[in-house]
Amino acid sequence: MSDDRFDEFTAADADRGYADFEFERRFFVRELPAELRDAPALIVQSYFLADDGYALRVRVQAGEVDADLSINTDPAELLRAHVADIDFAAVTVKGPAVGGTRYEAERQLDPRVGVELVRRGGAPIVKIRYAVWLGADGWSVDVFGGANHPLVVAECERSGPVTSLQIPDFCVTEITDDRRFSNESLSMEPYSGWAPAFAAELASVGPMFRQDFGPNTHLSL
Repeated sequence: MSDDRFDEFTAADADRGYADFEFERRFFVRELPAELRDAPALIVQSYFLADDGYALRVRVQAGEVDADLSINTDPAELLRAHVADIDFAAVTVKGPAVGGTRYEAERQLDPRVGVELVRRGGAPIVKIRYAVWLGADGWSVDVFGGANHPLVVAECERSGPVTSLQIPDFCVTEITDDRRFSNESLSMEPYSGWAPAFAAELASVGPMFRQDFGPNTHLSL
């Protein structure tokens, strides 16, 4: 299936209300305000396939587990330390993102099976996810460790297209369709390897926010 045919397929299916789609907008963050570090969850996930926007991922998660992540954080060691806290696991298949819309089919796994799959293969990612309510929306903010430190990404996900969004002031620039920041890309080409180049790019081009989802408004904390 060509990219053009895939774009038409995803748009048509999303309009029909198919469940296997995610709608989100994502933003680069330099630092998460300390007061928003609430409702943490430790996430360790492995990508068994990551190619041209297609991904096969196994994720395990431990709710209410926080950690001080660094460039030296080892996903395997952190998983080993918190294996008894794992309360969710899933295998997920994803297609390429098109304008903030992406095919995503997920199946929940027994946590014990999920842990063993993550342990035994794939390209790993470790992060702490914080859930916060900002303005009219719930947001997820991911603070990455290991080779992706010190990356922080905020995302707003809805059951339909994310339009007329209130964007918090800690969001530096929009990365919704920047494939470099997708988790599967980060598993293969970690942020720490190209962070200086991105900083130079951002300084040269300046912040960018999509205007084709309706008017954005600024949200001060």
